[in-house]
Amino acid sequence: MIAPSPARAVAARVLERVVTEGAFADLALDAELERRRLAARDSALATELVYGTLRWQRYLDWILAPHSKRPLSTLDPRPLVLLRMAAYQIAILDRVPSFAAVNDAVTLAGRGKPGVAGFVNAALRSFARRGVREREPRPPADPVEALAIRCSFPTWLAARWVERYGAVEAEALMRALNERPALTLRTNTLRLSREALGERLAREEGLSPRPTAYAPEGLTVEPAGRPAAWRAFADGACAVQDEASMLVAHLLEPQPGETVGDVCAAPGTKTTHLAQLMANRGRLLAFDPQPARLGLVREAASRLGVAVVETLEGTVEVLAPTFRDTCDAVLVDAPCSNLGVLRRNPEVKWRRAPHDLAAAAIRQQAILAAAATMVRPGGRLVYATCSLEPEENEAVTRALIEARADFRPSPPATFPLPLEQGVLRCLPHRHGTDGFTAVRFRRIV
Repeated sequence: MIAPSPARAVAARVLERVVTEGAFADLALDAELERRRLAARDSALATELVYGTLRWQRYLDWILAPHSKRPLSTLDPRPLVLLRMAAYQIAILDRVPSFAAVNDAVTLAGRGKPGVAGFVNAALRSFARRGVREREPRPPADPVEALAIRCSFPTWLAARWVERYGAVEAEALMRALNERPALTLRTNTLRLSREALGERLAREEGLSPRPTAYAPEGLTVEPAGRPAAWRAFADGACAVQDEASMLVAHLLEPQPGETVGDVCAAPGTKTTHLAQLMANRGRLLAFDPQPARLGLVREAASRLGVAVVETLEGTVEVLAPTFRDTCDAVLVDAPCSNLGVLRRNPEVKWRRAPHDLAAAAIRQQAILAAAATMVRPGGRLVYATCSLEPEENEAVTRALIEARADFRPSPPATFPLPLEQGVLRCLPHRHGTDGFTAVRFRRIV
C-alpha cells in the first residue's frame, strides 16, 4: 500500500479532531504541523484542505449525498471527513488530480474499521465520474435554504442575513466569509516603520508585502507562509493581526502617558497595539480571568518590547472597583459568537445556534457595565466584537446608554474607514477585512 500524502494525512487528522473533540482548527493544525515538520508545500496543502473543507462542509455534504449508500449523518467521523476532504479537492480545487485525492482518502480509510476503505472508494469513484454540471442535486424549493446550501452556511444564519442585507448582499457576505483571508501584519512601530518592515520581509523572506487600505501600520503579505519562522517576527518587528482588529485600537485613540484599560486582553494582540499607540508611555491595565491566557499577553508584550502593560488576573466585574474613575480610556473587546471571523475560524459556523447570541449578550452587557465604572469623567470607552449581529452589538450598547446617562456615543471627527452613524462596521465583502463592529463612547460628567 502506497503511503498517503503527508499533507492529506495531517489534514484528515485535524478534521477528525475538530469533529470528535470539538478542537479549534487553527490550534489543532498548528500542533500537528509542529509535530510533523512538513515541507512548506505540504504544510500549505494541509492548511488549504483543513480550512477549505470546513468552509464548504454543508455544500460538500449536499453534492456527496447521492453517492453514499448510507446517510452521511450516520457515518463515523473518519470516513465522513475523508469523503468531505476528497470532494473538496475534486469539486473546488483546480490543481489536484482526482485520482490522487481518491487514492489517499482510500488509503487513510484503510487504517480504520474493516470495510470502510471499500465504502469510501465506491462513494468517491462514483462522485469523481460526475462532471461539474452534474454534481449538484436538485436544490430545495425554499430559496433561502437553497442559498444557504450553495454558500455552505447554516440556514438560520443565512436567513437572518437575507432579512438584514437582502439576498444579493447576503450571498456576497457569505461568499466573502468562505474566501481564504490574506495574512495581515501589524508593524511594531515602536521599532520600525511600515516601509522598513516591508523591505525587511522582502529581503529576508522573499515576501511581497503591500500596505493595507485603512490601518496605517498594516501590511498584507503574499505568499503567507508561517510567520513564527520569520526573523522579523521572532525579534518583535511585527504581529499577526487583521486590519479590522487594528482599527479598533485606533477608535479608542489612546495617548502617551494615559491610563488605559483592556478588560478582555488575552491573547494580547490589541493590548500591545494600544501600547504602540501610547508610544510605550503611561499605564496599560490588561485583565483576563485565565492565567494561561494572561501568560500569552505577557509573552506578546515581551516579544514586542512593550513595557507599560500590567497584567491582572480576574474578571472585569471583580477588578473594576479597584480602578473606579481612573482610566482615560477603556477597551472592551468582548467575547462573542465570532461570526465575523469565519474566514479564519470556519468551524464556528457549524457550532453556533440562534440562542447563543442572546446568551452572549447577557455576558457582554455585564462586562461593558463593569468596564464603564473604570472610565473617568471625560474619558473614552470602546465596545467591540468580531460579530455583525445586533444582539451582540446594538442591543448591548443600547443597554449601557439606558443605564448610564453619563455615557454618549462619541465617534472621532475623522477615521480611516467611514463610520455608519458613528459605528465602525467592517464587512468582509465590502472592505476585505474580518467582520467587526465597534462604537466609542465618552463619559460626559
